[in-house]
Amino acid sequence: MSNRIQHPVTGFGAALFLAALLASRPVIAHPEPPVESAALASVRALAPSLNVGDVVFIRVAARPFREVAAATGSWTNHVGIVIDTAGDEPLIAESSFPLSRKTTLAKFVARSEGGRVAVTRLKARLTAEQQQQLVAAAERRTGVFYDTGFDLHSRRQFCSRYVREVINEATGVQVGEVETFAAMLTRRPQTDLGFWRVWYFGQIPWQRETVTPASLLHSPELVPVFDGSMASGMAL
Repeated sequence: MSNRIQHPVTGFGAALFLAALLASRPVIAHPEPPVESAALASVRALAPSLNVGDVVFIRVAARPFREVAAATGSWTNHVGIVIDTAGDEPLIAESSFPLSRKTTLAKFVARSEGGRVAVTRLKARLTAEQQQQLVAAAERRTGVFYDTGFDLHSRRQFCSRYVREVINEATGVQVGEVETFAAMLTRRPQTDLGFWRVWYFGQIPWQRETVTPASLLHSPELVPVFDGSMASGMAL
């Protein structure tokens, strides 16, 4: 029997999330075009410097993700982790809607608004055994439904929780800050609480614990490797 973590998705959260995604981007009648050559060139330049376990941050343009960025006062709202550098380009594991999955670095960064990308790395270099454990931890979490409620203790996954748990399981290191919605939302009084009231059907779960991409980006356990634009290839 597989030990992969699998859970059904229920409730209205997924439907609301999908509706918000569709409302925030045009309907594409044909398959997505290949990644632009400029982005590919930048990926090829960045790829050789990446290691298994590196954490990759982007900014997704869909409305729910933009609201996450606004609530945390950060440009980033989505994060994944490098699990393979042996192929033509690195592979990124991520918790995405509707299911956690693996994707190539080029496709991952192509989703970032403005081409903005940042990469961070644990202070201590991973051993070969830790790299294997990290890949196994990510694999066990592949195919898990996305948690539209961003609950650290739910049976589903969301991106920053996914990366935090994969790293912790493989290394024992905890990255990012666990905080309640009350702490996160009251820290920034300009946050659009109206959006979050609609998102949570009128009742924001103030005492729910979560972890955000912004808290991972600023984790003292991680050091910066790259912060720049894939569109121009220039560091920001």
